[in-house]
Amino acid sequence: MAQSGLLSPAPNAGYQSDDPGVEEALLTGEHVDRKDSGNRVKGVIRRWKNPIITLWAAIATIIILVIGVLYVRSHPDGDKSDSDAPHKAIRPKRNLIFMVSDGMGPTSLSLTRSWRQFTENLPIDDVLTLDKHFIGSSRTRSSNSLVTDSAAGATAFSCGMKSYNGAISMLPDGSPCGTVLEAAKAAGFMTGLVVTTSITDATPACFNAHVNMRWEQDRIAEQQIGDYPLGRVTDIMLGGGYCHFLPNTTQGSCREDNRDLVKEAKANKIGFIHKLNDFHLLKKGKNVKLPLFGLFASTDIPYEIDRKDDEYPSLAAMAETAITALERATKDSDKGYFLMIEGSRIDHTGHGNDPAAQVREVRAYDQTFEVVLRKIKASKTETVVISTSDHETGGLSAARQLNESYPSYLWYPGVLANATRSSEFLSNALTEFSMTDKSDVASYLRKELFPLAGITDAGNEEIVKLVRYKLANMPTAYIWADMISRRAQIGWSTHGHSAVDVNIYGYPPERVQKLWGNHENTDVGKFLRNYLNVDVDAVTKKLRGTADASWIGRTLPEILEDAHKSMGVGGAVGEVTVSGLNDYQGVHKRACMH
Repeated sequence: MAQSGLLSPAPNAGYQSDDPGVEEALLTGEHVDRKDSGNRVKGVIRRWKNPIITLWAAIATIIILVIGVLYVRSHPDGDKSDSDAPHKAIRPKRNLIFMVSDGMGPTSLSLTRSWRQFTENLPIDDVLTLDKHFIGSSRTRSSNSLVTDSAAGATAFSCGMKSYNGAISMLPDGSPCGTVLEAAKAAGFMTGLVVTTSITDATPACFNAHVNMRWEQDRIAEQQIGDYPLGRVTDIMLGGGYCHFLPNTTQGSCREDNRDLVKEAKANKIGFIHKLNDFHLLKKGKNVKLPLFGLFASTDIPYEIDRKDDEYPSLAAMAETAITALERATKDSDKGYFLMIEGSRIDHTGHGNDPAAQVREVRAYDQTFEVVLRKIKASKTETVVISTSDHETGGLSAARQLNESYPSYLWYPGVLANATRSSEFLSNALTEFSMTDKSDVASYLRKELFPLAGITDAGNEEIVKLVRYKLANMPTAYIWADMISRRAQIGWSTHGHSAVDVNIYGYPPERVQKLWGNHENTDVGKFLRNYLNVDVDAVTKKLRGTADASWIGRTLPEILEDAHKSMGVGGAVGEVTVSGLNDYQGVHKRACMH
């Protein structure tokens, strides 16, 4: 029987031969004439030809190996495009979107994921979009504390250097450090900031302003419209904080002086809008004339749980508008854009220990990440998104022991689902309520506020406490947040920040490998500048080369005199202090006395 299958000889309809010469010819590619055994010249050529070829192949291999060794020695990290040190090579056009989930720690993701699965009746393997793009974690300490604030955290991102708590792109010696946004603008990129807090708050300010202490928001606003050595460096800013741009003679202003920054901005051909209708006219970025500043709230845009679509834009809508506007503005340019997007108020829900508001803020941030991914995939330009947090806020725990007996292993997402307003909203509503006596307050709580909080079992002690605070004209946000947290069995360790490592997310995965694993927050800042290949050091030199440094605002010595606001300022450039970390002074005893 004839052979068949994969191992059988392939049939050749044109020719078959058992001649061994034919087989050798097929293997070597040379004609073999077995009958011409007397042709000695051809035989000699055949005998020498293969050794010569072998010799040349060996030489070529050695040359290739030498070239490879020399290349590796001169490029120890391979492709430097995303490495720890930028180079001068010309690269294809690219965009960079940097997202900051202010105050969001790992537990925030766990809490929101379980809440979403519960409220939307999803299976346990249905995760958040961020979960699918997790690549590493970041260590968050500042130069002067194991627990950072947003200013020092954002300075690590913008400048790629450690600094003290409170610093807005300033170093411990009081000198400014250039930022990735400023360097990108200098290199020809378009730039933008999108936030849900005031645009003059710590995180956005660290990308386009320089002051020694974050409280100087009036000065930050002045620099953002171009009143500092670099001029205007941001092409589009969307968020809140309108009050810092209005003169103190205007209703709604929070400035200490009478400078009209809106008027100054318009005189410098910066578009300025603050109404939702004006935002809608931008047509999701298709009808934007840059530069444009859109500030849609006096201070912060309301929490997502309280925000109304017919009053304020969402983070996702502002992000999409900014991306589209920047894409269109750079369409014919060989440079792309740099955009920072911040889910700012996740941090505020942590400060308030409000879990119901927090899961909505995290979900809104996750939905914004979805929008960013969609825009990246539709773009013809190489675009990377990096997302991380500056720190965790609240010491959040997805568990809480309510009594001294053995704890229950559970928490209740349904409690968070039942709450339809933030603790901040409930506190403000109680403060504004007009009453005639205590009974009015108790009735208002039962009929109006408890239903908004999703609370059906309020005890007398809780009601009495709220009434007492109302009569004393004291805010009740912490009380409302604790009532909801206890019922959900959600724990908090602080109303401030914690030192927990925070997550890093990135897309596309092949472009963000440098941030895989655990890193210092300054490594994130270095990645940003190196991905864009921009010269941050040159910007730093320009800022420091200005003869008159009064543009910065209050000096370090002046801030140090105001001890309660100094936040531990001082030290050498690049110095990370450790003194005082073991100086326990019985703080718990003093705290217990309050």
